[in-house]
Amino acid sequence: MPKDGALNMMPRGFHLLRAGFARRALRPAVAALLLAGILPACSGTSTAPVQEASRAAPDYVIGPGDVLSVFVYRAPELSASDLPVRPDGRFSLPLVQDVQAAGRTPSQLSRDIEARMKQYVREPVVSVMVRNFVGPADQQIRVIGEAAEPLALPFREGMTVLDAMIASRGLTRYAAGNNARIVRVASGQQNAPRQIIPVRLRDLLNEGDVAQNVPLRPGDTLVIPTGWF
Repeated sequence: MPKDGALNMMPRGFHLLRAGFARRALRPAVAALLLAGILPACSGTSTAPVQEASRAAPDYVIGPGDVLSVFVYRAPELSASDLPVRPDGRFSLPLVQDVQAAGRTPSQLSRDIEARMKQYVREPVVSVMVRNFVGPADQQIRVIGEAAEPLALPFREGMTVLDAMIASRGLTRYAAGNNARIVRVASGQQNAPRQIIPVRLRDLLNEGDVAQNVPLRPGDTLVIPTGWF
């Protein structure tokens, strides 16, 4: 190739070389921009468990009718199982009488028992487990009247009339199921007016009428009257 042709190629080579340097110089800037976009997303993802934890359900609160087991570390003679919480909300241990349980969480109750046992046991370590639970009165669902097994059961999220009927084993032969009603009181309000919600239980149980499968709320009472024959 002629010498002047080689000279004519120099600007093209020079431009390509300069473009290569430019691309190398841009790479750190592009990487920085990408990191700037990715890191906020990562930080948002990392806080998700914290946000979920903040929405976690509150600790269980013991109520009358619950059955507890109390374990005292290295003192089996002071431990006890299947302790029912009396209607007054208390129970008793061999060395500790009339322990207030209702209205406390298992962790709070453990600390209370430890404090009362210190005069008998050096540095007691107590664990409380709820073996059978009913919960506080304002967190219960009651089924009364002509249910096969009238009962009170702890409320759980999403509970419906059908859940309560399954737990109470259905209706007796004398039940006026289609005249049943839910008695509801506004939670946490003293002397609040009662709301009466009619429920046709026979249509629900025998005909599968899902419109009668009313969602329940804590403190609801399902009343099943006796039919007239």
